[in-house]
Amino acid sequence: MKQKFVLTTASLLLTAFSALACTNYLVTKGASVDGSTMISYAADSHIRYGELYWRPAANWPEGSMVTLYDRGTAKPLGQIPQVSQTYQVIGFMNEFQVAIGETTFDGRTELVDTTGIVDYGSLMFLALQRSKTAREAIKTIADLVEKYGYASSGESFSIADPNEVWIMEIIGKGNRMVTDKTTGQLVNADKGAVWVAIRIPDGYISAHANHARITSFPAENGKSSISSKNWKQINLPDVEVIYAHDVISFARRKGYFTGKDNEFSFSDVYAPLNFGAARFCELRVWSVFNQVNDQMSKYYDYAAGYSASERMPLYIKPDRKLGVHDLMNFKRDYLQGTALDMSQDIGAGPFGLPYRWRPLTWKYEGKEYFNERVTATQQTGFSFIAQMRNWLPDPIGGIFWFGVDDAGSTVYMPFYCGIESVPNCVAEGNGDILTYSETAAFWVFNRVAHFTYLFYNRVMPDLRKLQNELETGFIQQISNTDKKALEYYAYDSRKARLFLTEYSKNTAESTVNQWRKLGEFLLVKYLDGNVKKEKDGEFLRNPWGYPQSPSFPGYPDAWKQKVIEQTGDRLRVPEEK
Repeated sequence: MKQKFVLTTASLLLTAFSALACTNYLVTKGASVDGSTMISYAADSHIRYGELYWRPAANWPEGSMVTLYDRGTAKPLGQIPQVSQTYQVIGFMNEFQVAIGETTFDGRTELVDTTGIVDYGSLMFLALQRSKTAREAIKTIADLVEKYGYASSGESFSIADPNEVWIMEIIGKGNRMVTDKTTGQLVNADKGAVWVAIRIPDGYISAHANHARITSFPAENGKSSISSKNWKQINLPDVEVIYAHDVISFARRKGYFTGKDNEFSFSDVYAPLNFGAARFCELRVWSVFNQVNDQMSKYYDYAAGYSASERMPLYIKPDRKLGVHDLMNFKRDYLQGTALDMSQDIGAGPFGLPYRWRPLTWKYEGKEYFNERVTATQQTGFSFIAQMRNWLPDPIGGIFWFGVDDAGSTVYMPFYCGIESVPNCVAEGNGDILTYSETAAFWVFNRVAHFTYLFYNRVMPDLRKLQNELETGFIQQISNTDKKALEYYAYDSRKARLFLTEYSKNTAESTVNQWRKLGEFLLVKYLDGNVKKEKDGEFLRNPWGYPQSPSFPGYPDAWKQKVIEQTGDRLRVPEEK
């Protein structure tokens, strides 16, 4: 019999993961089909709204301040001085093709700094507005938490630019209040955070999904690994590891670690592994790794929470190179093709629905159970694939592929990082999670998604057909769009940006309109559980113009069997004597 991790009670280790809900993929240049770097992110939340953030570049007068807000509640946390110049940001990519994603891990909850004022969301936006490279973003994040305190639990950041892809993991240092000798006020002597950043080797991919994944790393050696005491070496090309100078010594002081420095593991020390961390988090990483590397079966027991004997690596070399469409489809993963396929058990209902409504865990007759936590989930506010291309000027090179609502039924639309505005259908303020707007992409996609949940395996082929046509079409259009933008850029960079703005706007508005029409088509075709007859999108009528009778597909045999098992002969038609 397989043994699960025995680290805490089942109730504690399951409940702790019920709110953690994001998945990131990281792809280096050598692992992509075209030499671009890519990261992906899903903003999974029951209150997050799908809208595309846009902040123009700006120059700020001396004395300007930035108000910081908690990403999860919008509560004001405090103010910090603004820098003299900030860069344009669209979504989570800036004008220099620097992109950031994140997933939250709780880790040691006693390390949350209640005095800090810079939360994980503020770190992302501030780093994008202030950094021209991924390395600069790492330093910006580290400097901000050291100076102002870190106001969140553990975080894994995906940080990339057109040349490099990094994973950075960070956690606070808790509260150790002492009296300041100068002011007489109580201050936190442990203000700041401990962290490690590792560059993903070229040709490899990585992923993270709400659990810390960095284990051991080489100590400072003046070449490939440096600590935060030697920031001046950060841009040396051989540097592949950067870490907080006290990441190990702090763990020793807290009693978390007593071994040798070369035995130190960030994840094991600051976010100890348990069943929930494996099954709800690492399993999502394993699932995408398993699709691109044929050696991953040996890590299944680890990812499923059955064994901790062989931990899954931080990064792997894929058996094939990946394109942007691969990452889009990875976002739609629900463990299909595995023994844990969400569409195959009784919870899927008669129509193979690969979703389970919250809560994540549930009790029956005093025992606790759980639903699988997979990548594709109904409560996604938005998700993206950030694609960075170093052979093009920055305004043209960066593409922010943006989708709203459930990744399984969204369409990823291309927005170039150099555009000067975003269309109304995805703009901030066009509706919110409590305010319906018929012109907002989020609500258009949400309505279609909710219809698919009713008759999933019937409806999804129609949806996927249009989804694939649109996304494939966008990808094919990119080379021509790049070429036209480069022609403008050669003599007028502003004209190139305006061209890309118009292209992105038209693409988004056309997509939303087509999706609205898809929703109308699906409603008519599958009304009342019947299936209307149609050909090439046109509903069929008889020679006199009257609708042809629909088909009544009923329920699959497997579902009929379950009904019979539960009801016995109660629904059986008596045989005539």
